[in-house]
Amino acid sequence: MSAAELREAFLVPRLLEPGKIHLVQTDLDGLVVGGVMPLDEPLLLAPGAELETGILNIGGPGQVTSGAKTFALDRLDCLYVGSGGGPVRFEGSAWCLLSCPAHARRPTRKVSRQEAEVAEFGSAAQCSKRRVIKYIHGGGAPSCQLMMGVTEMEDGNVWNTMPPHTHSRRSEIYFYFDLGDQIVIHLMGLPDRTRHLIVRDREAVLSPRWSIHTGAGTNAYRFIWGMAGENRDFADIDPVGLSSLK
Repeated sequence: MSAAELREAFLVPRLLEPGKIHLVQTDLDGLVVGGVMPLDEPLLLAPGAELETGILNIGGPGQVTSGAKTFALDRLDCLYVGSGGGPVRFEGSAWCLLSCPAHARRPTRKVSRQEAEVAEFGSAAQCSKRRVIKYIHGGGAPSCQLMMGVTEMEDGNVWNTMPPHTHSRRSEIYFYFDLGDQIVIHLMGLPDRTRHLIVRDREAVLSPRWSIHTGAGTNAYRFIWGMAGENRDFADIDPVGLSSLK
């Protein structure tokens, strides 16, 4: 595939548009990725009754209403909305959301940045020192198959995972943000036939089960990761040795 064909198939640009809800449905385990950016008026989303949804605040303070309850969310707070919960109302801020099919309903739950489980990975020697913040997972907000969190790089570190890996039992989506005017070079493809995408602020990358995913930025940044598939075991990965990359 050419660079243009790769971008058309695997990159989702312009997810956040002022005053709009922008949703993209994928064939990756039924995942839907979206951006919501209210202005003066709230925005109303009516997700499918069979979908569970994770919503993460990437802007300033805002509110999300699901059913009869309104949740105040600060920057990097997350809200899990179970399937069949009805319309979701967004006020203020900017939001990234991920949805996937759910076979049963789980309770709607807010997980603040302070409540989320945090794990540290990587090293400064490999330029990959980072924090993985888990919101929707086995030890956090319960769900059917959705997993969601944020990885943030420490200053001076740029590799978002090293060594790279695949997920043969689930698909993944990366949504990059806090890049400013910098870029990330996102690597994908089969281990012995790698390709790359140039990714800018607030753009998403689709990662099929067969594809590696790793990337390096021109400065520190954050990205939202979301997964769906056969299990919710965060450690269920298939590492790819550096010697096999081509």
